[in-house]
Amino acid sequence: MLGIIGKKLGMTQVFNAEGHQVPVTVVEAKPNPVVKVIAGEHTKPGYTAVELGYGSQRVRRASKKGEGTPRGRRATLAEAGHAAKAGLETVPRALRAFRLDDMPAGADVPTYKAGDTVDVSIFAPGEMVRVTGTSKGRGFQGVVKRHGFAGGPNTHGNTKHRKPGSVGAGTDPSRVIKGKRMPGHYGDARHTQINLRVEKVDPERHLIYIRGAVAGPTNGLVMVRKQQG
Repeated sequence: MLGIIGKKLGMTQVFNAEGHQVPVTVVEAKPNPVVKVIAGEHTKPGYTAVELGYGSQRVRRASKKGEGTPRGRRATLAEAGHAAKAGLETVPRALRAFRLDDMPAGADVPTYKAGDTVDVSIFAPGEMVRVTGTSKGRGFQGVVKRHGFAGGPNTHGNTKHRKPGSVGAGTDPSRVIKGKRMPGHYGDARHTQINLRVEKVDPERHLIYIRGAVAGPTNGLVMVRKQQG
């Protein structure tokens, strides 16, 4: 479904027409340029989509000696060429593709060409959306924090307060079963929250007020897509 790339600003509250207090997540989605159009069933991915860009990157500077002087993170030549092919003056910081061939039956499929822009006006209050973000990375964590284990007693001589305990069977099958919940990397994972309602749209400030919480930290990149039904 068609959508837009934005930045999560944080959470606040709004009051709807009935006077109910509604917790919302504020997403800033400035106009996204269309970098590429993927059209037709015979293309390599096999579906119709548009590739949108968000933000901007620095590019290489030309020195007096004729060599670039990249200081810090700068766009690669491939990224710069990809943006120039679409007629963009800046190189987007992020690229995301949105499918267009999964629209509801009878709906008009929008048509775009490279260089067009998509803004928050594609959404309307009361519309249902799904938001994809990257959850906060929490590093290597134990089973109590990662999986919610209760842990052991804190008294009576116990020394295994936050340890997982036994992790595998003995003679049969003599191994640790696949999928066993163990300590490990927690967070920093892609997560999609569905059935979220758009409470308010502010086209002048490029803001979308979405009911509920979405994954990711403040200023984290999110994708807001229309949802069927």
